[in-house]
Amino acid sequence: MTFRACAAVVCLLAVPVPAMAQTALDRDIEALSLRVEKLEGARAVKKLQRAFGYYVDRGLWGEAADLFADDGTIEIGLDGVYAGRERIREYLRRLHGGQEGLVYGQLNEWITLQPAINVAEDGRSATARWRDQGMLGQYKQHAEWRDGVYENSYEKGADGIWRIKVLHLHVNFVAPYEKGWARLKPGEGLARSQASIDFPPDRGSTVNYAPFPAVQVPAFQAPNPVTGRAVKGGR
Repeated sequence: MTFRACAAVVCLLAVPVPAMAQTALDRDIEALSLRVEKLEGARAVKKLQRAFGYYVDRGLWGEAADLFADDGTIEIGLDGVYAGRERIREYLRRLHGGQEGLVYGQLNEWITLQPAINVAEDGRSATARWRDQGMLGQYKQHAEWRDGVYENSYEKGADGIWRIKVLHLHVNFVAPYEKGWARLKPGEGLARSQASIDFPPDRGSTVNYAPFPAVQVPAFQAPNPVTGRAVKGGR
């Protein structure tokens, strides 16, 4: 930039901005700032959920629990609600055999797909719906498929870090690999885990499940992104 051009810019900056124009500029800046907050929030939510899946895949129970807020909760199928990081960590550990990490031959793939994320207008909280596909089993002993839907919520703490507030996996079925889900009898594909019996939850299930072959749509927290209307779910 030439000296003359620089001088022109300085002159323009020195000219007082009318109050009305300044107000409009402030509004534009605020709107852009909120948009960035929401975009960053959506990216943080994706990072959180993917980290949870990868940690649980490999039996890193403490790492998975550390993703939750102080009062965060987890609810998987009929097992009820576990609150707080230590309770969540112990539940996950017991749910997968009671040991740190996976044992030889254990398959525990929590595949998480189809994110539908809705960040609040202030950029401080969010909800997200995900598709769960589980590949589970023990080498030469048993193998299962799991199908379900997450309906979760997340929050941005005072420290600026996003954490999981509520993780709720609505399990549709757990079906033996060799039989598949087509041969399930009504009610056969969903049961309370032994872990939740030996290590009772803080609260019972928050929904009444109607697993496959019945049809149940877990309640949507976010509205239809086009119409803005609430989406009906449940039985």
